[in-house]
Amino acid sequence: MPLVLETPHSLSDLVGRELTLTDWFPITQERIEQFAEVTEDRQWIHVDRERAERESPYGTTIAHGFLTLSLLSRFMKEAIQIRGGVRMSVNYGLNRVRFPSAVRADSKIRVRFILQSLEDVPDALEAVFDARVEVQGSDKPCCVAEWVVRYYI
Repeated sequence: MPLVLETPHSLSDLVGRELTLTDWFPITQERIEQFAEVTEDRQWIHVDRERAERESPYGTTIAHGFLTLSLLSRFMKEAIQIRGGVRMSVNYGLNRVRFPSAVRADSKIRVRFILQSLEDVPDALEAVFDARVEVQGSDKPCCVAEWVVRYYI
C-alpha cells in the first residue's frame, strides 16, 4: 500500500525517515532474457542457465545489475503516491550505485526507500532517496543507490 501524500511539499515531513517498504517482486528468467535483448547484454551469466549451473559461483543465471536498478521507478510508484501539485516527476540521476550481491533468477526483490533530503530548486523540489534493494532470504542488499528525483510543480 503506497504512502499517500497530498502534495510534493508533504515530503518535507519525511526527511530522514524510511518510507513504505515495497512488496516482493519476482525476477524471472524470462524478465532477465527480455532485459538482455533490449540492452544487447547477452552475457552467459544472464542467459545461459546450463553454463551458469556449471561455471558460475551463483549456480544459476543472475539478473543484470542495471535491470535491478531500472526497477526503482516501478518500486517508487508502489511506495509513494502524490495526489496533486506535481506537473511531472523526473529521474534526475544517481549520485552513487553499488551492487553488493547478485539477484539469482527466479528470486524476489523489494526496496526500502529513505528520503535523505528535499531541496527547493527552480520550478521543482529535488528529493534524494537512499534505495536499498533486498533479495528475499538474503541479509545483504543486491543494490544500494542514492537516487535523485525532481518533482516539477
